[in-house]
Amino acid sequence: VEKIEGEPGTAVSLDPVLVVDGAELTTDAAKLAKVKVTGEVVEQTKGPKIRIHKFKNKTGYHKRQGHRQKLTVLKVTGIK
Repeated sequence: VEKIEGEPGTAVSLDPVLVVDGAELTTDAAKLAKVKVTGEVVEQTKGPKIRIHKFKNKTGYHKRQGHRQKLTVLKVTGIK
């Protein structure tokens, strides 16, 4: 997931967006308000490098840029 502040081993609480229970799928906000998801931060890392290259024809314009998204690896510890 995108970066969540916290050291490895820190407990976090997440808001569910979708719950799948076997063949049943729940997206209703009222039912999801009753569900709690807890997890633990495993590590803070970076995603793959993305290279951006902009070029305009006949002007000699070149712009190169790179980006790496900061990510958090989580381990889900409970769904209630």
